[in-house]
Amino acid sequence: MDGLARPPVLRRRRLAALLAGAALLALLTAAAATAAAGPWATANGTVTSTRALAATTISSSTVGGLRVRWRFALNPRRGSGFGAITANPVLRGDTVYIQDSSSSVYALDVRTGRPRWQVTLAAPNDGPNGLSVVGSTLYAATDTTAFALDARTGRRLWSHLLVRPDEQFVGVTPVIDRGRVYVSTQGFPPGGRGALYALSARTGKTVWRFETIKEPWPTAQAGGGGLWYPVSVDESGNVYAGVANPGPWGGTKQLPNGAAFAGPALYTDSLIVLAGASGKLLWHDQVTRHDVRDYDFQTSPILATLGGRKLVFGAGKAGRVIAWDRVTHARVWAQAVGTHAHDLGPLPPTPTRVCPGLLGGVETPMAFAAGRLFVPVVELCMDESAVTSPSAFKRSPVEAKGAVYALDAATGRIAWQRRLGSAAFACATVARDVVFVPTYDGTVEAFSTADGRTLWRTRLRAGSNACPAVGSDLLVVAAGAPHPAFPQPLAEVIAFETYR
Repeated sequence: MDGLARPPVLRRRRLAALLAGAALLALLTAAAATAAAGPWATANGTVTSTRALAATTISSSTVGGLRVRWRFALNPRRGSGFGAITANPVLRGDTVYIQDSSSSVYALDVRTGRPRWQVTLAAPNDGPNGLSVVGSTLYAATDTTAFALDARTGRRLWSHLLVRPDEQFVGVTPVIDRGRVYVSTQGFPPGGRGALYALSARTGKTVWRFETIKEPWPTAQAGGGGLWYPVSVDESGNVYAGVANPGPWGGTKQLPNGAAFAGPALYTDSLIVLAGASGKLLWHDQVTRHDVRDYDFQTSPILATLGGRKLVFGAGKAGRVIAWDRVTHARVWAQAVGTHAHDLGPLPPTPTRVCPGLLGGVETPMAFAAGRLFVPVVELCMDESAVTSPSAFKRSPVEAKGAVYALDAATGRIAWQRRLGSAAFACATVARDVVFVPTYDGTVEAFSTADGRTLWRTRLRAGSNACPAVGSDLLVVAAGAPHPAFPQPLAEVIAFETYR
């Protein structure tokens, strides 16, 4: 068994057992690192997480001619319950890098899709995992361990085991800036306390560690925190992160309405901002105090400047998008998206319809371009109460619908919105004046950023819950989610190119 392999883990919202056995291979060589550069060198494109590329031939005038350049088949049996791939592809130079749900890594020729090398692992990860490439080094993680590879050969450079009894899982793409690798663990009940790490990009050693749970849990049943989506980094090297929820959501007759974690449960459901060099907390704002509905504030914060004003935008499963002034730390605006019902305050003792439900709201990162935010939304309500903790999958995600909203980034006002036939479990992604939104049923739609007109639509050969990447002349998307519309799904990564 490979040194990075481990036995299969439990599904995303269950406890993941600690890796036992031999330690992973230690560092052999090192590579210097600076902020990720390239057409799409990290999960959100850049460390500011705008998920937009202007330097591409894809536009409203060319998107209608997109055609398949190549397909790369994945093994659906080497995935997890969430499918064969949930990670965002990345592009650097003449190579596309992908990570599947077994944590295996592939380097593909951008022109043909043929593999240059692959590192095969057996560490199932429900995701969203993924890669970042800086210089000649590729950074990734399994469900337990951060590691670095030589981007030219796949040779392992270092690895660092992160999980422990109170940090049970890793499911986030590393981000690299100023020689530091930012990666997070997640915590689950009972006792979990997710933490954000800065590792040396050269050696993998811990530079600092920040606990996303401020105080000890008041009961043994509580747990939570950590990150699901990558951090963002500003021009000063400050790190912005959205933190996951406390648990268990709902409650029991003995501990109703989240009494297992009485109080605000800082820093869950919060935007936190840390000094990149030291990990010192600079400021924070909790969006959902004492969250009893699984309302993670988990999407990557977007950093942008409008009219000379430095802003940060965040969103999460509560279905609210918020803008802050990065200098004063004051909220500028907040905008609800999607359906809302019984989503504030304590839950009642009897089941009631809650919207967004446990799998609803803004599940995946937004995009920013030309003064607008593009927000993917999942519409799925659920019956919840103060004394029950239902499975997040009590209602099948197949029942969900979706939407995409365009918001004026200066005011939060809705510029346009469009309904989607399936859940938007993948990110919004912008190429010039086109925003792409894949949905769970394998549809990929392209909308005009100006007015929301549908410009292009295609159907993949499996469900999709992986975010796209944009290159100078191509769109790279992945399909591999287990949607019933595909009794024999073809898990694959597809590169679409503009017609010449």
